[in-house]
Amino acid sequence: MQEYIEKRVMDICAYILKTKATVRQTANEFGVSKSTVHKDMTERLPEINKEQYEAVRSILENNKAERHLRGGEATKQKYAHMN
Repeated sequence: MQEYIEKRVMDICAYILKTKATVRQTANEFGVSKSTVHKDMTERLPEINKEQYEAVRSILENNKAERHLRGGEATKQKYAHMN
C-alpha cells in the first residue's frame, strides 16, 4: 500500500473515532468520495490496525442503524422551514 494512502486511512480513522462522523460527513471533510472512505475503513484499515478497525466498525454500524432517523429529521426540518 502506498504511503499517502496509508496516511489517509489513519487520518480518516482518527477523525471518525474523534467525531463519530458518518461516511458522508467524513468524505466531505477529506474531499474524497463516500466509496473511498468506505473502502479505506473496511478493507485497508484492518490490514494496518485491527484494533482501530473494530472501534471504527462499531461507529459505522451505529451510524448505519440510525440513518433512517437522521433522514426523517432532515425531511421534517425541510418542511418546517417552508411554512
